[in-house]
Amino acid sequence: MLIKVNANPVEVQTDSLADALVELGYTSPAIATALNGSFVSKAARAKTTLKSGDALEVLAPMQGG
Repeated sequence: MLIKVNANPVEVQTDSLADALVELGYTSPAIATALNGSFVSKAARAKTTLKSGDALEVLAPMQGG
């Protein structure tokens, strides 16, 4: 199914947010996710279902100073 990840169109093979993150290579436990503008907690990702056309934002903390 086609979704947008950080504003870029991406094809994923699963409808589970947790599985899609693994498929896309987001394996760090230190990420934040939002689906269609709403925050999705780490605990809710396995139960969150994706639909074609959804917009997923994935944010990872940056180090520096």
